[in-house]
Amino acid sequence: MKSIENQLLVSHLEDRVELHLKESISLFQNLHESVLLKPSINGGWSIAQCLEHLNTYSRYYLPVIKKALINQPQQEGSLVFKSSYLGAYFTQLMEPKENMKKMKAAKNHSPITNLDAYAVVAEFIEHQEELLNLLKQSVAIDMNAIRIPISITKWIRLKLGDVFQFLIAHNQRHIVQAKRNLYISYNVPVED
Repeated sequence: MKSIENQLLVSHLEDRVELHLKESISLFQNLHESVLLKPSINGGWSIAQCLEHLNTYSRYYLPVIKKALINQPQQEGSLVFKSSYLGAYFTQLMEPKENMKKMKAAKNHSPITNLDAYAVVAEFIEHQEELLNLLKQSVAIDMNAIRIPISITKWIRLKLGDVFQFLIAHNQRHIVQAKRNLYISYNVPVED
């Protein structure tokens, strides 16, 4: 697995989260509720369901990460993060790409259809802001040493750096899905 300096990794991940924030504010925040709740014409999730699915992950991971960072010593010098095989695999699985395979959501991460769309978007934005804060706190932390249990089974624990990468790739995957829904349903031009 490839090694990367913490500072470089965090900077790259912050850029991605900043983009997610910008897109969620500019594309989704001011949409009418009916647009946010309209199912995809191909039978997929609505924009609100895509974001609610991501909210379910953030509700689990962000508090766990926050707790893991409490009392962690800030280290001096250049720290290097190295992904585990499993962490790199999960991240690559989530990265958006052409002809993405559909995956079945875990039961506890499947969004309902009857959502308060505005609350879902607002919560997603809050989670992205919190994620940025947690990334900033992690720059001088050994992200190899902190292990976070994954949401679908507590038996598998990933390095903190892998969890950040997975979570952000997963966010990107479903933002692309929500943007595609917006484009297909309403012919609103959006970039992938």
